Amino acid sequence: MRDSRETFVNHAFVTGYPIKHSRSPLIHGYWLKQLGLPGSYRAHEVRPEDFAAFIASLKEGASGFCGGNVTIPHKEMACRLADRPDDLSRELGAANTLWLEEGDVHATNTDGRGFVANLDERAAGWDRASTAVVLGAGGASRAIIQAVRDRGIKTIHVVNRTVERAQELADRFGPSIAAHPMGALGEVMTGAGLFINTTSLGMDGAEAPELDFGVMAASAVVTDIVYVPLKTPILAQAEAQGFTTVDGLGMLLHQAAPGFELWFGCRPSVDATLRQLIIDDMDRH
Repeated sequence: MRDSRETFVNHAFVTGYPIKHSRSPLIHGYWLKQLGLPGSYRAHEVRPEDFAAFIASLKEGASGFCGGNVTIPHKEMACRLADRPDDLSRELGAANTLWLEEGDVHATNTDGRGFVANLDERAAGWDRASTAVVLGAGGASRAIIQAVRDRGIKTIHVVNRTVERAQELADRFGPSIAAHPMGALGEVMTGAGLFINTTSLGMDGAEAPELDFGVMAASAVVTDIVYVPLKTPILAQAEAQGFTTVDGLGMLLHQAAPGFELWFGCRPSVDATLRQLIIDDMDRH
């Protein structure tokens, strides 16, 4: 890690396909300005068929980037192509953060860290729960299951329309993970202390099923990784039933901080001004 007192200029990226709607440049641009650091962070669209060549140019220094973020659909390929993926990204099979070090491309995944940091900030004590319910078994659920497991939650129930996909995650992440079909949702929610929606249910005003959160522990926390809208139908239901809720925006903000530190040498803070900046941008679009 560089000494934060040094003056250096680095350029970082976020890449995906498509990428024009990414809010990462807003986040990192805010931190660069706030901390008075030279450097840049910009969106760089790369087609899937061109991604291997992009990584090669990164290794050779031809791209001019010191590292960056990777999003859909490149996360799995980023992990495979990196010279030094860490244990976290290897277990996930996906990376969202890359950086150059002595000519090698290193890789990690900060999604899970962003998820738990958001819960720590907005619902301290959430990890006293012994049982969690994860709705959905898509790509977004992987890092969350890993992070919640590593935080010490003893039992994690993964519920999905296609139970085979949930079972794949149970096989990947170990004996504390159990796979269930949608019909078992009410049963596994009973007494649980944490509910996590990792599906797109409720995104952009779409409908979500009615859920009975009343069967959960009285101190349970309900969170949703969807952040458009900020209060999703699932969060609105849980709030109406008297439960603590945590929106998904903080995950986006907190997952960005470790990468920024790697590229620019300073650890940024997720503050109210940054959060409002992103909310205002969401309102405009």
